[in-house]
Order: sequence, then structure tokens, then C-alpha cells
Amino acid sequence: MVIGAQLYTVRDFAKDLDGFAETLKKVADIGYQTVQVSGTCDFEAEWLREQLYANGLSCVLTHTKPADILEKTDTVCQNHDIFGCRNIGLGAMPGGGKVTDEIYDKFVADFTPAIEKINASGHKFFYHNHAFEFTRSHDGKLFMDKLLEAFPPEMLGITLDTYWVQFAGADVCDWLTKMKNRVECIHLKDMVATFNNKNRMAPVGQGNMNFEKIIAAAEQVGGQYLLVEQDDCYEEDPFVCLKKSYDYLKSMGL
Repeated sequence: MVIGAQLYTVRDFAKDLDGFAETLKKVADIGYQTVQVSGTCDFEAEWLREQLYANGLSCVLTHTKPADILEKTDTVCQNHDIFGCRNIGLGAMPGGGKVTDEIYDKFVADFTPAIEKINASGHKFFYHNHAFEFTRSHDGKLFMDKLLEAFPPEMLGITLDTYWVQFAGADVCDWLTKMKNRVECIHLKDMVATFNNKNRMAPVGQGNMNFEKIIAAAEQVGGQYLLVEQDDCYEEDPFVCLKKSYDYLKSMGL
């Protein structure tokens, strides 16, 4: 499996093209060879291709705007071909960070044609989970289970976010097993306890999640890219956080 950097971690440094270019260089200097493009400024596909090449990087996944996926599907696929990325990702279903039966049904109805077109073009659509997908529908099923039932593995990949699965009170390894052949791309972020009985994100290896077990499970179910992400670095330099995660994962032999 390949260690990658989820650029959402360093989004505040990639708000314009100059900053984005410098961000890619810094990520490459840490040692990463693979990235997920998410949360950055807008860019031309040719520009990204050139910047990736200049820094010895590849892009294995994006988070693409929902409107672009729905309304500009062909262009999205063509642009991904230009910068060499098969996997087209969505950060969350539209709904303001929550899901109801109505929101879920609308997501499936709206996105099915685009997902079919993405699949037919030789790409794969990836959905990134938070915790809200582990709430229950009116029929008693978890929305995540309903999502897996709605689409076969070859059409719908899941960018399993280890932190949010743990946050939801679910077992990361169990869900990796359930999502076999869907989890080529996995978000790694750690969870650490605080003194007020709350939790927060941490560099991989700095918290309490069992990443030896998680990574072993990921390998067994077809995981290919372990993408380090930390949404909030709590005033610590995000590049330092990315390096801490990278060093920990390399110490595990990855």
C-alpha cells in the first residue's frame, strides 16, 4: 500500500496557484509521492498535471464539487484523465452535514446517472463518509448500509475515514471488511482523548486508534492508498502534522 497526503489538511496554504504549487513541493519534500486533491483553489487540469510531474507526485483521488459531478460529468472525467487520476471523489452528500431519508433518497436519485457515466468512462466514484452516515433511517437501517446496498462495489468506492467511523462508535476493521473491494482509498487520521472527556484529531500514531490492526485489515480487503488527513491541527503547523504521520507510517514498514 502507498502512503499519500490528503491536501485538505493543508488547504489554508493552497488558496491560490502560487500557494498550491508551494504546498505540493512541501508535501513532496516530506516524502509523500501521492496526494488527494481536496479543498484547494480552482485550477486548470493541465496546470495540475505539470505541478504533479515537477514534484514527482501522482494524484490518486479528488474531492470534486457536487455541482460539477452532476452538471459537468464528462468534463470532470476528461480533466481527471489529463492529470492522471482514475478516482473521482465526493466529500459528503449534499445536506449540510446531516442525513435524513429525504436527503438520502435525493442523493441516490440525483447522483446515480452521474455515477453510471463516471463508471462507463473508466473512472470510479468514491464517497467519503463522516459520522452521520452511521445514523439510522426510518426503516432501522444505517444509512451507510443503505448506500452499500444501492450501488455495487464496481460503481461505488468508499473513502473510509477511520476517524469518523471511530467517532460514530463503529468498529473500523469491521467496516473495512464489510466494504471489501470498495476501499482502495482510505483516510487515516488518529483520535486522541482530552481531559474534559472529549476527543480531537491527531497525527497518525499520536492518538489511541489501533493502526497496526487497521492497516492489516485494509490490506486484506484491497486497500491501495492510505491517505493521511487531519482536518484540524489545533494551531500546530499542518505540514509538521503530515510529517509526523508520514514518519510513523514509514516506521511501520510502509
